Amino acid sequence: MGKPDIGIGLIGSGFMGRCHANAFRSVSGLFDVPGEPRLRMLADASPALASAAADALGFERGTGDWKALINDPSIDIVSITAPNVLHAPMAHEAINAGKTVYCEKPLSTTAAIALEMTEAAEAAGVVTLVGFNFLRNPMIRLARDIIGSGEIGEVTGFRGRHAENYMASPDAPHSFRTDPQGGGALADIGSHIISMARFLLGPISQVQGDCRTIFPTRPVSQGSADRKPVVVDDMTHALVQFENGVAGSLEANWAATGRTMDLSWEITGTKGALAFGQESMNELLLYRDEKGRSGYTRIEAGPDHPPYGQFCPAPGHHLGFNDLKVIEVAQLLAAHCGGPKAGPDFREAYEVQRTVEAIQTSSQTRSWVAL
Repeated sequence: MGKPDIGIGLIGSGFMGRCHANAFRSVSGLFDVPGEPRLRMLADASPALASAAADALGFERGTGDWKALINDPSIDIVSITAPNVLHAPMAHEAINAGKTVYCEKPLSTTAAIALEMTEAAEAAGVVTLVGFNFLRNPMIRLARDIIGSGEIGEVTGFRGRHAENYMASPDAPHSFRTDPQGGGALADIGSHIISMARFLLGPISQVQGDCRTIFPTRPVSQGSADRKPVVVDDMTHALVQFENGVAGSLEANWAATGRTMDLSWEITGTKGALAFGQESMNELLLYRDEKGRSGYTRIEAGPDHPPYGQFCPAPGHHLGFNDLKVIEVAQLLAAHCGGPKAGPDFREAYEVQRTVEAIQTSSQTRSWVAL
């Protein structure tokens, strides 16, 4: 008996939409998934745009009506890659229809709305997954295993950063990212380092943040002489305390000249330390304090670090960004078919959003804020 078909509906065909489509097309050739994803329908801002994107990305048909996609009986999983402000209405529609919901981060524009989405999904019993795909890296799971084993001793500190340069020019125009509902650098990319910190060390209990706007105005569109104020952060620094007592710091910066993908962190312990950077995503550095031989050892990703072996039987050949999405989709399909719960789910994404807002509040009040 063959595997069941799983109907995929994708909303949005931009950068992340293309990543989702690629992952759904690729996953069954690399993983023994419990069902075969079928790219049924793509929704976008207009019928013409949707039809063209559906043809380009391998979907059976396109539509300009995302509600029609969600409520189509052939759709089992709704993949949401639309702008942040649209996540909530689309997710609620999908939850009400009993569909599995795969949503890009951040979950919504506020923690209050994210909580409503979470509680609705939990009440309906639907499977949810949020696209914090950097957590799928085998090196990140290895790091958490090392921390949990006690190999680096008691953790004493954390330093994390997500810095990119796509808003480094004062003439980079406004977009949904610079809209107040977009949340600024902290919500846009800071959510990734927050999710990473929580994955490795657990919940954050207190924060003290400093959110700064580097460029007070930006063009209303590319090349426009008309500029309007920027009311979101370009750069945020925060001190954090985890529930387990560990102290640390976070940085989110989308105007970091020279940096293309600096999602990095360092964790120190009483017996050793760990360091990682997404720009060298197939490496994890492990420090051991051994007399005469102290230093960092470079651990290179390979088949001993599942699920690397699903992609290549040899170490040193490297996974890439889109491979992390394929791993994410494999876990989504398993959860959809009754297998192990996939995460981060809506509840975890809500906790990340709570942390973002606590840092923003702290910056406004110039004080520590407890979560």
